[in-house]
Amino acid sequence: MASNFKMKVGILGATGAVGQRFIQLLDGHPWFEVGVLTASDRSVGKRYGEACRWLLRGGMPETVAGMRLVPSEPGAIGADVQLLFSALPGSAAGDVEDALAEAGYAVCSNASAHRMDPDVPLLIPDVNPDHTGLIPVQRARRGRQGFIVCNPNCTTTHLVCALKPLQDAFGLASVNVVSMQAISGAGYPGVSALDILDNVVPYIGGEEEKVESEPRKLLGSLQGENVRMADFLVSAQCNRVAVRNGHLEAVSVKLERPAALEEVARAFTQYSSEPQRLGLPSAPDPAIILHNSEDRPQPRLDRLAGKGMVTQVGRLRPDPLFDYKFIVLGHNTIRGAAGGAILNAELLCAQGYLRRENAE
Repeated sequence: MASNFKMKVGILGATGAVGQRFIQLLDGHPWFEVGVLTASDRSVGKRYGEACRWLLRGGMPETVAGMRLVPSEPGAIGADVQLLFSALPGSAAGDVEDALAEAGYAVCSNASAHRMDPDVPLLIPDVNPDHTGLIPVQRARRGRQGFIVCNPNCTTTHLVCALKPLQDAFGLASVNVVSMQAISGAGYPGVSALDILDNVVPYIGGEEEKVESEPRKLLGSLQGENVRMADFLVSAQCNRVAVRNGHLEAVSVKLERPAALEEVARAFTQYSSEPQRLGLPSAPDPAIILHNSEDRPQPRLDRLAGKGMVTQVGRLRPDPLFDYKFIVLGHNTIRGAAGGAILNAELLCAQGYLRRENAE
């Protein structure tokens, strides 16, 4: 894409916590420029700086403060925008995203509504860039030029980024994961201080089901017009802990083929994939950081490595019940949410699914 061209994009649900993260990450992006912001009825017509209580460090970018908020409707968004990033809550996203795709927009969604639709790519560019092959299938089945691509649940994202090198090198038979998830994953204002201080909440509604199902689609194989689910099983227990940002996951894996500890470590450290080969602007390089220190990674110390886009692995060691166990850390609102969707859009540009003729 030519360096002097920026594609205009929109953000659906721009005033929420994930919408703000989209704005922050897109500020100064070399390929994309925010052209429209949408919000709920109570905020439509207001300037973004008036309607939004900014929550992120660094302050609200001046480029968006004066923008008028519009409804999440095709007629309000305009024809000069072709790509929309959805930060809508899952309960509202389904119909809205469908209507916008029907109107011809490309929607890169952080919401859960369409993740498991058979013809919607559930995408991590480091893991399954070929699954964008579902886009022509989706267009044909639904009779539209627009389309929806989803990024997975924030906990799933870094788990699968860590599992992919092991699947490629040794195969996976089973996975057990216990998550310790940051309070920012609950949105804003999130979990009550009286519930989370001096406490761990051992339940997050709907989370375990997502973590157990989404990896099998992500690590499945695209066969014709469908994804054949990976045949390993995941057992998940998800907990909310008093950490601001950064999900930590304790993972145990049983491999299909025997592997020495050094081979497993090498699978992590040598892993590279399509985003790194293409040099996508948001791609972490390396994709995975393997820590040798016995007490790392830690959320407070390590969550911003690779600008919050890298997956971090530590405490790799043999497991007496499975084969190996290790810790995974990832930033949940950067790579696990807005940053993941932006990386998806960069891949779509590189693969030609988004128009580039204006860049000539």
